[in-house]
Amino acid sequence: MPDEFLPFSRPAISQAAIDEVVACLKSGWITTGPRVAQFTEELKEYFSAPYALPLASATAGLHLALLAMDLQPGDEVITTPLTFAATLNTIVLAGGKPVLVDIDPATLNMDLNLLEDAITEKTKVILPVHFAGLPIDLDQLYELAEARGIRVLEDAAHAIGTEYKNKRIGSFGDTQVFSFHPNKNMTTGEGGCVVTKDQQLADQIARLRFHGMDRQAWNRYGKSGTQDYEIVLPGFKYNMMDIQAALGLHQLKELAGFIKRRTELANRYHEALSDWPQWELPKIPEYEHLHSWHIYTPLINEAVVNMTRDEFINEMKAKGIGVGLHFRAVHLYPYYRQAFGFKLGDFPRAEDVCERILSLPLFPTMTDADHDRVLDVMYSIFNN
Repeated sequence: MPDEFLPFSRPAISQAAIDEVVACLKSGWITTGPRVAQFTEELKEYFSAPYALPLASATAGLHLALLAMDLQPGDEVITTPLTFAATLNTIVLAGGKPVLVDIDPATLNMDLNLLEDAITEKTKVILPVHFAGLPIDLDQLYELAEARGIRVLEDAAHAIGTEYKNKRIGSFGDTQVFSFHPNKNMTTGEGGCVVTKDQQLADQIARLRFHGMDRQAWNRYGKSGTQDYEIVLPGFKYNMMDIQAALGLHQLKELAGFIKRRTELANRYHEALSDWPQWELPKIPEYEHLHSWHIYTPLINEAVVNMTRDEFINEMKAKGIGVGLHFRAVHLYPYYRQAFGFKLGDFPRAEDVCERILSLPLFPTMTDADHDRVLDVMYSIFNN
C-alpha cells in the first residue's frame, strides 16, 4: 500500500477543542457571542494589549486597520513584494497606493536600509510583513517611522507567538494583524485579529466590523442587552463567530507547544540540509528574537539540481509529499502591473527569491518519521 499523501501543512485540533465546538453548536449561540467575548479577553491577556479585535480573517484586519487609519486619495503605504496578495489588495481597497521596498535576501523581510529612500511626503503607513514568523528589525523600523511621524501596521499573519528582543509581537508598537487560517501557527478555521494600543483605532474597527452598528449582536440579544442600536457609519460583515472562537480558545492555550514542535522540525531541516548544495537555507539574523516558524522556506539552487522549483514541486507531489509556494512576487500579478506600472526587474531580490522559494512540510503533528520521509524523497529526486 503506498504511503499516504503528506501535506505541507495540517492543523492540530485537540479533542478538547472539538468538544468545545460541539458544546458551542449545542448551546444555540453559534455566531458572535460569549465565546468570542472570552476569546477577546484571552487575546488581550496573551498580548498584554489593551485592545484585541477578533475578525473573520487577517485580510479583514488589514482592511479595517487601514480604513481606520483614514487613508486619503494619494496616500502611500510602504510594504514588501514578498507577501500574499491580501497585503496589497487591502491597501488598494482602503484607498491607498502601495509602494514597495525590495527584500533583504538574508531575512526575506523588507530591507530597512532601502526604506528611507521610499518615504515621501505622501507616506501614511509602513506595513512590514514578518515573513515566515521571523520578526523584522523593529527597533530600526520604529525609529525611522516615529522620526517621520508615520504609522506602522505590522502584517503579523505569520507571526503569532513570535518575539523580538524578549517582547511578544503584539505586546508593543503601533498595530498588528494576526491570522488564524488553518495553515498558520494556530487556527480558528478562518479568522484573525487586530491588536493595538490605540483606543480610537480600536473603536473604529469595532464599528466597521459589523455594519457600522454602535453595539454588537451579543450586546443586543443577550439577557441584559437592548434591541436598539444606531448605524454610525457604513460597515462590513467581518465579525468572528463563536464556532471559530471555540477553536481559538484551545488553540491559544496550545500555541507555545505548537511553536516548540515547529522549531524542532525547522532545526531538523537545518541540520539535515546544511551540507546539501541543492539548497540555500533560511538564515537567522543577529538580533535577539524567537522565530515562530510558520513555514520553512529554503531556496532551490536550480543550476545545481538542473530543474526548476516548479519541476521539483511536481516531483515531490508525484511521490506523495505536499509542498507549498510562499510566494509569487506580488507586483508581477496582472492587476498590479496594469494599475501601478510595476514590471519585471523592479525588485530583483524578491524576484529571484520568488523563482526559487518553496515551503517544505512543517506542522505540529508531523512526526520524525514524516520528516525523514520528506528528506528521503528529496534525496531520491536529486540523485535520480
